Amino acid sequence: MRCLKRSRVVLASLMLALVLCTAGCGRQEGRKQGTEMTVEMTDGRTEAETAELPSEETETGREEISDTEAEMNRENDEEKSTAASAETEVETEEEQALYGVVEDGLMNTLLVAGQDGHTYEFSREDVPVTTGETGILIGNPVTVYYRGELDDSRLAQDVEVTRIVVEDQEQAASALPPQEDESQTAAGQTGQTGQTGQTGQTGQREQTGWTEQRARELMEQMSLEEKVGQMFIARCPEGDGAGKASQYHLGGYILFGRDFEGKTKEQVIADIRSYQDAADIPLLIGVDEEGGTVNRVSRYPAFRSQPFASPQELYQEGGFDAIQADTVEKCRLLKELGINLNFAPVCDVSTDPADFIYSRSFGQDAGQTGVYVGTVVSAMKEEGMGSVLKHFPGYGNNADTHTGIAYDNRDYENFAESDFIPFQEGISAGADVVLISHNIVNCMDSQQPASLSPRVHQILREELGFDGVIVTDDLSMDGIRDFVDAGQAAVMAVQAGNDLLCCTDFETQIPAVLEAVEAGEIGEERLNESVMRILCMKLELGIIG
Repeated sequence: MRCLKRSRVVLASLMLALVLCTAGCGRQEGRKQGTEMTVEMTDGRTEAETAELPSEETETGREEISDTEAEMNRENDEEKSTAASAETEVETEEEQALYGVVEDGLMNTLLVAGQDGHTYEFSREDVPVTTGETGILIGNPVTVYYRGELDDSRLAQDVEVTRIVVEDQEQAASALPPQEDESQTAAGQTGQTGQTGQTGQTGQREQTGWTEQRARELMEQMSLEEKVGQMFIARCPEGDGAGKASQYHLGGYILFGRDFEGKTKEQVIADIRSYQDAADIPLLIGVDEEGGTVNRVSRYPAFRSQPFASPQELYQEGGFDAIQADTVEKCRLLKELGINLNFAPVCDVSTDPADFIYSRSFGQDAGQTGVYVGTVVSAMKEEGMGSVLKHFPGYGNNADTHTGIAYDNRDYENFAESDFIPFQEGISAGADVVLISHNIVNCMDSQQPASLSPRVHQILREELGFDGVIVTDDLSMDGIRDFVDAGQAAVMAVQAGNDLLCCTDFETQIPAVLEAVEAGEIGEERLNESVMRILCMKLELGIIG
């Protein structure tokens, strides 16, 4: 249509030019000869006949030109307006990021296995691409930055790709210090673990670059209240668990027997789903399913025909193969219910049946207990279940801190040559969390329970090389209540270096921590360190999609 209109304008212009030119030539010739000549024009008309053209045909041509030009101007204005609107929309559309791994990189396309479980194909023609030494290698972590909306129902994506960043698999973990040789921490390597730095780099968790980047992006969008809430894994309240999870921005819930008693699998699954649906950031859902005397789930026939056996019973029946098979079954049952974190295995070394912790322990020396712990953690990792090593720095023959303060008077060498070994094995196997007890260990800190002691946390971080999440034992235990009030206990736990606070009184303790931050007693950077570890763990376990 636009071409036809332009043709009409051109034709009219040519006609006007031709008429004016011919008329002018005729008048000049007549004057030159001094006569009233009649000049024959190309269209067969005389000069006299054409004398009126400028006022008739020419005017008509001008009107046609004017109308056509006006219409074209209107169309051009509309096009410019539409283009400007589209340009503004593109400029204001927020850049998004897809995290995943390279699945293929043929020609000018990139196939990405996204972290959300879908595969996407992007065009990388004229797109800036940053890579490591290995380039676009299958399996390398990749981040695709784009504008628009992904369509997971189709492979090829119609979005504007702004840039692509591909990391080497080795570089993705290069921010972490190198690991020690596993033989350095094998069971039986005693007499070395008490030396600072001997095991300081073992068992580093494999945090890829995109996991840390994603965690940081999430954290940067969080309010102070959300950050503090993430640091609490609370005993699930008897009523309105979903509402409380949302109100306090909780990091997770830990479930006890009352949460399973009298319920079917379907009811428990629905309960947990309601908690997750209410949470802005998916929750850790934890439980103590150790086997033997501590079973929150399998003690009820609705979930298993008989409770899970203790580690000692399993080992007597079938050795480490039985322990490995039992761990796998346990993980699958818990995951079926929606539980993603089991507070196991028990790493405490105890060979005396008179010890409080003996029935929950493996019941053998440090070396064999270390093998047991490594076996369980490896199986849990394989099944995608979060693991918790407990109770650091080792319970020994201490009294029950559920009922009061317990003092440990052993010297440091006992810990270095025995108690630390199972924890080292668990860390080397990739444990996600270490739980710290409430015992007051005189050789480390004679003034405060281990869970509230900066020195004990320093030993775990620097001497055992653990860089994962540290959680307190339940702050509602008498071992803490007899020492300090609930609010101050939470503040001291954060100051000591805990990432997660296991508690019952979260409605008192969360406000107490917020007040401490506002008063300058706790820096926000301290919160950020813990929140980053928690978010990275949730990403690695697939809790955050």
